[in-house]
Amino acid sequence: MTGIARIEHVNITTSDAPRMADLLEKLCGWHRRWEGPALNDGHTIHFGAKNQYVALYTPKEGIGGRFGKGVPLNHIGIEVDDIGKAEETVIAAGLEPFNHGDYDPGRRFYFFDWDGIEWEVVSYA
Repeated sequence: MTGIARIEHVNITTSDAPRMADLLEKLCGWHRRWEGPALNDGHTIHFGAKNQYVALYTPKEGIGGRFGKGVPLNHIGIEVDDIGKAEETVIAAGLEPFNHGDYDPGRRFYFFDWDGIEWEVVSYA
């Protein structure tokens, strides 16, 4: 066991990140932790509390219409105390870690689960 894991962030695609952030501020009392340029000239707002947030991503070209189930989900981030143990657990489950990173403020890797959902595992230890 890798210890108790926590959801660190969820990254979603939205047609209007500022509008969504405004709604989350009203609903949850959260604040903007970071805002700036993102993948493919898009724009992202990290919106949440001290230790958890939702990354709100809007692509440059925008999005239209309704999504199929699960389509707007980019990845789900979880924070763990021991990233080495977490990676061992992912491998033992028959899944493949990729895109390892070791940069401030922590270490991370990604994996796809059996249904194709991408997860980011991060440790600030």
